Amino acid sequence: MTSLFEEFMQAVREDRLISLATLLTGPEVGRKALIWPDGRVQGSLGDEAMDAVVSQRARSAMAAQRSERFTVETQAGPVDVFVDVHAPSPKLIIVGAVHIAIPLVTFAKTLGFRTVVVDARSAFATPERFAHADELIARWPADALAEMDLNESTYVVTLTHDEKLDNPALVEALRHPVRYIGALGSRKTHGKRVAALKAEGVTDDEIARIHAPIGLDLGGRSPEEIALAIMAEIVAVRNGVEVTGPVASPG
Repeated sequence: MTSLFEEFMQAVREDRLISLATLLTGPEVGRKALIWPDGRVQGSLGDEAMDAVVSQRARSAMAAQRSERFTVETQAGPVDVFVDVHAPSPKLIIVGAVHIAIPLVTFAKTLGFRTVVVDARSAFATPERFAHADELIARWPADALAEMDLNESTYVVTLTHDEKLDNPALVEALRHPVRYIGALGSRKTHGKRVAALKAEGVTDDEIARIHAPIGLDLGGRSPEEIALAIMAEIVAVRNGVEVTGPVASPG
């Protein structure tokens, strides 16, 4: 059991998504099982049927990124289980060093996100405009994203209105288990985007992961108001709240 806990702590130090299930009651209190997002299980709680139930509940808890205590019915009676979930630190990757990105970085940092701004256009991606960002990358976004750890606590937004920058970045993000993908643009713009993505081999299920038009409908039109609408949607997704009614993003 000690080795399972040590492996759990190693994953925590590496900032990976993982869960550790522990029996809180019953004749084998303290038994543990380590459950990974892909369904791998190390250890056992002592009962094959209970392991299957707990594994499923743990994967749901990891999807919600929340620890959970629950009761499992067994042949020997009910037992309480605690699933300790560690989620990676939240990171917001902003594709496009545009006006909206400036307040979006501010809102995201206030809410505890690490912020990364990516844009190949050096005239926009300047330290003077984004001194408050944690990282500023002047590269083609898809190339930059391909070298990043796009994990279950990563949020990606594309804001450039340039399909040469946005679309390859979306394709790269869709290859990973990122928690949120949003794309700026009107419904008409998104329709053209969908056609272009399908031509690149993106499936309907993958396209359905994209929040577009991006953001909650707060009725705003200024860069600051649109940034707030985007951040509001990200917070809703982070907290497992179903979001509807996207903002009518420009163009």
